[in-house]
Order: sequence, then C-alpha cells, then structure tokens
Amino acid sequence: MYGKTIYPFSAIVGQDRMKKALLLNAVNNRLGGILIRGEKGTAKTTAVRSLAYLLPDIEVVQGCPFLCDPDNEKEMCAECREKATTDKLKREKIKMRVVDLPLGATEDRVIGTIDFEQAIHKGTRTFEPGILAEVNRGILYVDEINLLDDHLVDVLLDAAAMGVNYVEREGVSYSHPSHFILVGTMNPEEGDLRPQLLDRFGLCVDVTGITDPDERVLVIERHLAYESDPGAFHELWQPRDMELRNIVSSARDLLPEITCHGDMHRLIVSISLDMAVDGHRADLYMLKTARTIAAFHERNDVTEDDVREAAELVLNHRMRRTPFQEPDFNNEKLDQSIDNHKKKSGHNLEDRQEQQEEKQEQHKEENNKNSTSRDSSEHGEEVFEAGTPFNLVHIQGTKDKNIKSGSGRRSAVKSGTRSGRYCGNAIPKGNCTDIALDATIRAAAPHQLHRGRTDEALVIQKSDLREKVRSKKVGNTIVFLVDSSGSMGASRRMTETKGAVLSLLMDAYQKRDRVGLVAFKGNSAEILLQPTSSVE
Repeated sequence: MYGKTIYPFSAIVGQDRMKKALLLNAVNNRLGGILIRGEKGTAKTTAVRSLAYLLPDIEVVQGCPFLCDPDNEKEMCAECREKATTDKLKREKIKMRVVDLPLGATEDRVIGTIDFEQAIHKGTRTFEPGILAEVNRGILYVDEINLLDDHLVDVLLDAAAMGVNYVEREGVSYSHPSHFILVGTMNPEEGDLRPQLLDRFGLCVDVTGITDPDERVLVIERHLAYESDPGAFHELWQPRDMELRNIVSSARDLLPEITCHGDMHRLIVSISLDMAVDGHRADLYMLKTARTIAAFHERNDVTEDDVREAAELVLNHRMRRTPFQEPDFNNEKLDQSIDNHKKKSGHNLEDRQEQQEEKQEQHKEENNKNSTSRDSSEHGEEVFEAGTPFNLVHIQGTKDKNIKSGSGRRSAVKSGTRSGRYCGNAIPKGNCTDIALDATIRAAAPHQLHRGRTDEALVIQKSDLREKVRSKKVGNTIVFLVDSSGSMGASRRMTETKGAVLSLLMDAYQKRDRVGLVAFKGNSAEILLQPTSSVE
C-alpha cells in the first residue's frame, strides 16, 4: 500500500525522458546516477520519491546498519560476511529508501565518524555510520546539487562509482558497501557544476514546464483527484505502477545476458568523436546505457536505436557549448554521425574522397585569407571582428588559499576570520578563538576513562582543542596579454583573441571576476580594456 503523501509514478504527466532515465538507473545502478536540470515545479522531486515506491521491496540482513543483501556475499559488510560463515543470516524485507542530502550536511555526517557514546563510555574508537551507509541499496536525492560543496560532490560520486565508502578520519579506518542511485537536481540559472564533476554523472536530462494546454489541464485534474482522495487515486494507478515494476524486475534479470557486437562498439566511439566529447567516460556510459535500454525493452542484442537513445542521455551534459548558451542536444549532428558510420562500415570510398577534397579547398581558402591579412597589416593598423565565444576550461584562479577579504565565486580560499562556511577543523597554532566544538569533543572522547571523567562533564585538555577552518569564494582579476605586432597580426589569431576575451568576460559575469586586455607591439604596450566585469 502506498504512503499517503506519495504520488504514483505513472500518474506524472509528461517528462517522459526524465522518467525513462530514472527507470534505467533502477534497472542498472551502475549507470553513474542522473542529473536533472531545469526549472522549479517540473515534478523532479515527485518523480524521485515515487520511484522508490514503484520499485520492489529489497531483502536485507536483519539488524545490519548497511542493509546488506543476504544473497550477495561479495557486497556485504565485514560483519555480515563474518556471520555468514558461521551462521545463517536472518532476513527481512523493507521498502527501498529515498535519503535526502541537505545542503548544509558536513563531511562527517555524510561518510560517518567516530561513535561518541562508545568513545566516552568505553574509550574505544568505533565507527558510527553516516548517510552513505543509510542509503546503501537505495536512492540518494540531492536537491540543488550545484550549490553543494565540491568536496562533498566528489565524495558522493566516488562512492556511487565504486560502490564502497572508505573512511579514514579521527583514528577510524573503515569501509562498507554503498551502492545507491544518485539523483541530483539543479537550476542552471543558479550556477553550473564544475566540468570535472558534471562529466562524472552517467546520465543527464533537461526538463521544462509543459507548454501543451491540454496536458497542463491534465496536471491540474490529476492533482485535484489525488488531494481529494489519495487512496482511490493510488488504486486507480496501481495497475500501471505494477506493470512498470514488473518491467524493471524483468530487465534486471535480463541485463547480464545482453550482448553488444563490435559494430555497435565502433558506432559508440564514432558518435563520441564526432560530438567532440572529452575523455572515454562517455563511451563507457553509452555502452552501459544502451545495454540497459535493450534489457528494458526485452531485447537480447543492442541495436542502433538503443545507442541513439543512450547518446541523447549520456552526451547531453558533455557537449561543448559557449557561456550563456542554453543546453540543447544536437540531434541533427547525432543523425549525421550515425549516417557517417554506416557509410564507413560500407567502405564508401567516394564519399571519403569528396570529404578530403572539401577539406583541401577549405585549407587553401584559409591560407589565402591569412596571406591577404598579412599584406594589409604591413601598411597600417587593422581592426578585426571578435571570434565566436567558446566554453572555457576550468580556471584555477588564485594560488593564495588564505585570502581574508573579497567576494566572488571563482576561487575557494580559507578565511582567516570568522566569516565563511565551516568546512573543517585544525589544531590551533596559537590562541583558539573559533572553537570547533564537535571536533574537540571527538578528539577528547577516547581519553575520558583515563582522565577520571564524571557523569556530569567531559574532561577536555588543551591538546584536544580544535579550531574551525572556514572557506569562502573570492573573485579574481584576469589580465589577457596579446602580441599585436605585424609578425603576429594574422586575422584569424586576432579574431580568436577577441573571442577568447569575450568568453572570459561572459564567464566573469557569473564568477564575479574582472577581465582586462593589454596589447603590446614593439617597445610599447596599451591597455585596450580596463579590468571590468561588464560584457558590454
């Protein structure tokens, strides 16, 4: 029976690609999670919560804090594995969990920390599980993941990829299974994830509000029906939910048997190369997703349509785009890539020769243009158009990590004052004016038996004191230097220089940086652009 506050998954109107991506992750939890980008009020949270109630109950080891699978010894925690060798494990069935990760969560709450009670009463260092233990074999939902600290996103993605959480802190060394479906949602208007983190999400979908009037009316009608009688509404949609549950269960069983032939491997590689994505992660996730799609549709072999659908989900957030450009997957380019692969597979030499001839003609035209530009630059100054802005690589920013003042969003620095977010702790070098109470108690807890602690208070010594480490973001001033002399004054190079400066300015608008341009020629230099954050 559904809970009173859970809206049925199959009753959600529209958003088919988002729902399909969630179901694929439910079939195969090795897809690297899903990032859902889009405006608020588009059923993102509703879909995630209803997915857990759609999926079958999971069987766990009774009393295990990590919810280990009693039938999978390889992915058990050390305690369950040891018990399984001497005794039969007790079992119980529970609903799959959806665990919310709040934006203010600290690292020790996420990965786990020392058990205070055991440390104080028994003087032993034992592990207290965190969120990554609670969410094992469940769904971890992070709303506004782009606002979460980068180091926590790193921790989540590492655990999601490896299926294991490794803890090394406060004298505790521990590891436990942590297989979960990571679902992150974000509004791109509030800032994007770093490209390195964005690339580690397996799938990504963009959602927008429904524009069809009839479907919007349907959203209202279903919502009113659900609010008036949740029980009857659930019974109405339960057959469809059960149908989806059976599809997911069958696909899980079929997934290990799915085959993908070499020609499909080459198609995947061709698409990645034509789409100009970086690294090899896109290829691997495209293969995993295509196999999962085939299992979802009860096919034993991966087809071209499976690869095409997988590419739309895997490459969406890996496509290069200019700043301020709306995310938009290029389906025409994907179709062209697939057609080109077919031609190559058919050894169509005529098409290859035509492409080579076109490239040679383009190369000749570019050489002629460059030659003309050099001739004109010798007789005087020339003004060039700005090139097309492009997506910037990650700019490291300041190397000084201890700046105390300033604001912005580029560089994470440690604050020497009480301003900024509490991100860690350290042993104070002098007088401790900003005590990290939690870290101080953790440091003192294992020594209480030896210090003659009473029940009324902890015995804390000076060596236990820990100071808060705070971090904040600051902006940078970026100066672009360019040689504008005749030897360098080729039109293409100067045009690209202007495009690069424009790209920096666009990026600076979001990061609150300032960008300036200095051109030098011969023995002189001129400030062409005073440091500014204005694109205009």
